[in-house]
Amino acid sequence: MPNLPELQKISQISPDQSVICITGEYGLPGWLKLSKSEMEYALKQLQANEEYVVINSYFKVTYIVRVKDNLPEYRQKEELRKTAYNLRKIIKSNNHSELVISPHKTFSGAVGAFTEGLLLSFYSFDKYKTVRDDREKTAYPSRLMLYDGPDDDELKWLAHMTDSVWLIRDLINEPVSHLNAPVLAEEIKRAGEESGFNVEVLTRGRIEALKMGGLLAVNRGSVDPPVFCILEWKPEKVLNRKPIVLVGKGVVYDTGGLNIKPGDYMENMKGDMAGAAAVTGAIRTIAKAGLPIHVVGLVPATDNRPGGNAYTQGEIITMFNKMTVEVGNTDAEGRLILADAISYASKYKPELIIDVATLTGSAAMAFGIQAVAVMGNAERKYFRMLEESGNEVYERIAEMPFWEEYAELIKSDIADIRNIGGREAGAITAGKFLERFAEYPLIHLDIAGPGLLKKDDYYRLKEGPGTGARLLSEFLRKYAGSLLKKN
Repeated sequence: MPNLPELQKISQISPDQSVICITGEYGLPGWLKLSKSEMEYALKQLQANEEYVVINSYFKVTYIVRVKDNLPEYRQKEELRKTAYNLRKIIKSNNHSELVISPHKTFSGAVGAFTEGLLLSFYSFDKYKTVRDDREKTAYPSRLMLYDGPDDDELKWLAHMTDSVWLIRDLINEPVSHLNAPVLAEEIKRAGEESGFNVEVLTRGRIEALKMGGLLAVNRGSVDPPVFCILEWKPEKVLNRKPIVLVGKGVVYDTGGLNIKPGDYMENMKGDMAGAAAVTGAIRTIAKAGLPIHVVGLVPATDNRPGGNAYTQGEIITMFNKMTVEVGNTDAEGRLILADAISYASKYKPELIIDVATLTGSAAMAFGIQAVAVMGNAERKYFRMLEESGNEVYERIAEMPFWEEYAELIKSDIADIRNIGGREAGAITAGKFLERFAEYPLIHLDIAGPGLLKKDDYYRLKEGPGTGARLLSEFLRKYAGSLLKKN
């Protein structure tokens, strides 16, 4: 697979370099070295409120991007990411080996935001193509040189985070024929070895010994064994006494089981492990950045198929924490494997558990692709931090009520709890189900809408957008920053 472009800071720009100039006003800097006619043309286009202007001077190309006025800074950043996506094809068609990105009289985060959007837009998954048409033979620059952009720490963070998103997009895009649960575990181990976090993989024997009934039940219809991955980042000096535990749904393919999905509802289900990918990407990012916090990731992984001795509607499952669950629908499998992992998280006595999953169509129907559904019983400070993080990376959260009355909808007459309620409030009842297995504060993130896309949403590409990784990474960075302020 192609590598992410290298990021490099520079202290000066030469007249013959191709440049992306991000300007906060209609005027342009003299160092662009445009001819009189080129300058007049560019200013005319900017006055007409064009999103961007491209000037081909034959020996170089100048791209001028106008920052949108009258928006909060986090929205300006998002508009720059979108413009980067809109420019990606033109940039690739010009076959630059390197490209300078520079600001002119704009806010300090402009270069970083545009660069982030460009890096995320350059991604493609084409490893199985043997023939490419002429439009696909163009290349993105191997080096992006930032003039007067992010400081060293921000530049490293940007590189680590976007690199992690590329990695997890590869995982999300792999078909189950090439990425079953054991292979996913191997890829997570490889990420740990490369970035410095520890990975322990529990195979079927250990999972059976632990009596993780949810994970084992979902796996019964598969020819491939389940795995349970434990990711841990714990540097020598940490700021938190109790860890943050992240739990990611790792269903590598979901047919729905015996309640098989109809029509095209199975189309994107190789991406039903996007929650596991998000957890892996976030821990990889903070490990690369060396954040001084203790974070644990738990990834239960299997596929959900109707073969063999597949679990059935109406059967009773005994979970890891000894609770019994009546199976109301075998296509509500994600919450079963997450519940075992959330119970297992108790052994760490965590400060907070955050689970992330492509869990319910209900969340996607409520918010579409624009928001991550969030709910839970944790302190408000964590929700505020998540909201700020979501705005910063534009993976915005939308909170759902989490009232106790919703738990009434998943009561069972024959077991402790049922794995599904009725048609009403499906995203919330899924969250209430998970809450029953959490002995410590829980926040549940349902990324069913923005986590699986049928077409590009700008730089959030249909080839596995990687939703959740940037949100969790930014949340953990803010969390670490809040601890540093206290100390």
